[in-house]
Amino acid sequence: MKILSWNVNGMRAVQKKGFAEWVSKARPDILCLQESRALPEQVEPDWPSTFEAHWNPAEKKGYSGVLTLTKPVPLKVTRGIGVAEHDREGRVLTTEYDDFFLVNVYVPNAQRSLARLPYRQEWDRDFLAYLKKLKRRKPVVFCGDFNVAHTEIDLANPKSNKNTHGFTAEERAGFDAFVKAGFLDSFREFEPAGGHYTWWSNLNNARARNVGWRIDYFMVSANLRPRLKKAFILPQVMGSDHCPVGIELA
Repeated sequence: MKILSWNVNGMRAVQKKGFAEWVSKARPDILCLQESRALPEQVEPDWPSTFEAHWNPAEKKGYSGVLTLTKPVPLKVTRGIGVAEHDREGRVLTTEYDDFFLVNVYVPNAQRSLARLPYRQEWDRDFLAYLKKLKRRKPVVFCGDFNVAHTEIDLANPKSNKNTHGFTAEERAGFDAFVKAGFLDSFREFEPAGGHYTWWSNLNNARARNVGWRIDYFMVSANLRPRLKKAFILPQVMGSDHCPVGIELA
């Protein structure tokens, strides 16, 4: 099973940049999209009809939102994590299958001024509690834009970005908590080296120079490790300031 994830930075925008053609070539079984920024009725489906589309838009128009396109029919679809403060922003969508839960997530940004860092810490705690609750029932895969580079090798310039939003000690501790709870960073199961990024600033030709950040992840329950055959980043795919990431499960 091939599962892909991509922060598209606006569903309607990415559709004008070859999205449908890319999906047809990539041939995922499930595709998790973040920052859809649209209501379902505002988007003309241009993906293959073999996919079911499950949306969780934000209450605020043109903001946030997640969308999961899936060929396997889910047993159940859950929007949000059951905390109203978080769920208004349309950041989490869970599809349940026979042998695992898949959680599509767009984690809040702490903001350049760090004004939203306290909220981000609250979010991390509540989201982890939700994941733990799921994990008691069956294995969990969660993926998306986490808005944090976990370690120094996950961004091109760690020293100059210390205490910058996306690389604060508090945000990195939130990621540490996922690992301590028994979730594996799938990409690091296969690739220990740096230089692999999923987001690049639109300034200073950063993407062409590969001056980026790895902030998009696939995390899996440890007991799914034997089924994890591949984890990868697709930096050549354009259309957003992020690129897709993916895993293959046996």
